[in-house]
Amino acid sequence: MEHNILIIGGNGLVGKTIARILKSRNPQLNIFIGGRKGGKTADDLKVDVTDPATFKIITEKRINLIILSVNDKTDHILQFAITNHVDYLDITKPTPDLVKAYGIAEKREINSRIVFSSGWMGGIVPGLANTLSTDNIQGLKLFVYYSVKDLAGESSAHFMAENVAVPFHDYKNDKPDRIRHFLDTEPFDFSFGIGKRKAYNFDVPDLYILNRVERVPNVSVKMTYNSKFITWLLGSFQSLRIFNILSLKERRMIFGSSGNGDQSVFEIVVKDKTGQKKLSLQSTKGQAELTALSAVLHTEELLRNPHENKVYFSHQLHEPLSLLAQLNAYETVNIHVTQ
Repeated sequence: MEHNILIIGGNGLVGKTIARILKSRNPQLNIFIGGRKGGKTADDLKVDVTDPATFKIITEKRINLIILSVNDKTDHILQFAITNHVDYLDITKPTPDLVKAYGIAEKREINSRIVFSSGWMGGIVPGLANTLSTDNIQGLKLFVYYSVKDLAGESSAHFMAENVAVPFHDYKNDKPDRIRHFLDTEPFDFSFGIGKRKAYNFDVPDLYILNRVERVPNVSVKMTYNSKFITWLLGSFQSLRIFNILSLKERRMIFGSSGNGDQSVFEIVVKDKTGQKKLSLQSTKGQAELTALSAVLHTEELLRNPHENKVYFSHQLHEPLSLLAQLNAYETVNIHVTQ
């Protein structure tokens, strides 16, 4: 069977990285790049998520799978995929948009695989958490280390600029607890030579997925930057409510820096009835590489196995230990598990 894959937002940093990794591992695939302006080759398609009239090219090119790597706030692409029975993998949505899109999909009759892989780490955290415990997980803490020297795209900066002053929820005793970014410091000793840092509240869709889908009653996410000063400064700005009075443009300037590359690290700490376990993951090429690799693993799983037509969160496609092994086999990913 011929597989035609369209990466919408394929001219962005993560989209280009998905195309590079996917093609290098699967040279037999036909990979098309969708963008607002099209391109110079037959593989470059004009697909504007704000203009459904441009979507007819998806049908004309007999696309089997859409990978969405650009924010589609109106969910036009999701609706198109459901209506036209096209497989769909979304790696872009922050928590509020994910909840909205999931609600849309749940109300529709589904005749393709609709996969939500949104999250800071490409939707892999719940799957990796399930490698740490076969019993019911009672508590999960996710700690994220992000470097301002990381090679980052616009989407991460725009998300933080738009949402930094908006309250969100973590979960305590299976109930949502209203909190704000960069407050409620918690000390954590990071692996991979990073050492002790103060980490602050941070919103990722994994909070929602771990509580509402995986039924973990206590879930929190904390984040720290490589610069202790920047981490402290953002916490101070939030505490003094300075973000509330800054314009969106000014907030984008604060979060919009991008370096030439650095490591990205996250650590999952799970508590069950047998005690506490930790999984530490390092992406030596940064967040974009890890997000793209995760999207590729989800894509390969969809192509390899006959998953039934329904709505998934991406970790539900994988056997947890298989996902762990595939990530660990990638040359720029290092994983340590501590019992």
